[in-house]
Amino acid sequence: MITAYITHPDHPRHYMGPEHPESPQRLDAIRARLLRSGILQQTMQSEAIEASMAQLGRVHPEAHLRLLEHRLPEQGFTTIDGDTLMTPDSLRIARLAAGAAIKGVDRVYRHQADNVFCAMRPPGHHAEASNAMGFCLYNNVAVAAAHALNEYGARRVAILDFDVHQCNGTIDIFQNDPSVLICTSFQYPFYPWRYLDCRASNIVNTPLPAGTDGPAFRRAIEASWLPALHDFRPDLVLVSAGFDAHREDPLAELCLGDEDFYWVSRLAVEIAERYAQRRLVTVLEGGYAGDALGRSTEAYLKALLGLPFD
Repeated sequence: MITAYITHPDHPRHYMGPEHPESPQRLDAIRARLLRSGILQQTMQSEAIEASMAQLGRVHPEAHLRLLEHRLPEQGFTTIDGDTLMTPDSLRIARLAAGAAIKGVDRVYRHQADNVFCAMRPPGHHAEASNAMGFCLYNNVAVAAAHALNEYGARRVAILDFDVHQCNGTIDIFQNDPSVLICTSFQYPFYPWRYLDCRASNIVNTPLPAGTDGPAFRRAIEASWLPALHDFRPDLVLVSAGFDAHREDPLAELCLGDEDFYWVSRLAVEIAERYAQRRLVTVLEGGYAGDALGRSTEAYLKALLGLPFD
């Protein structure tokens, strides 16, 4: 299979300080691991381009976008919340992150790739329609979904979100939208403390207790996600990939291993092959332990490429 890999060398210009876990070193760790293993060389690599304000405006109100621009500092930092800061280049880099997801959708619909991995930051799945939070400024996967719906006539977009945190922003934007199915697994109870019990018909919540290991994770996904996905029959599969559910990650208490990210990637590939003509686009969300993040991403990409785990 042809796997596209989209990133951008300017991502370090979004920098929230030496102690912040969402750092440029995250993508450096991924790139180093993929280069050493030879996986990166097997992908079709390209650079992201910025999402336009019109493309962002499909999921974020114009007033909110203007407010973020107004708050952008000329130097130093602006604090959005206790976890989220902006520097002078932050919104440009965030537009590149959203633009990578858009470019990924273009790639699969134009038959230029079977699937895509967007190695960009900042992450996006906590960004609500009118609220930047949780390290996130724009909701990258939501922007990608809206692009597919508006530009390619997609009718049923599935968003699979595995992360130690629930995708409150994606739910805020698409709850009760019958054209989008959101399947989200997360440690419970845990940040973001909102939408954790959302009852919208298009939301499949899979809460996991602290300490959940790989076999328990797989059983939960098979029991909750697969029936919904087979019923929905998506014509595009988007994935918010949060590798902070790894047992080595310092920010939470789920206990997944590299092999579990290979498994969930294979699951996404199989759904895309069965219903969506292989169209699958993944955007990076969490993952803050450098070595584990690199290994997990390598395992995930092996599945995208159709390679064995070992």
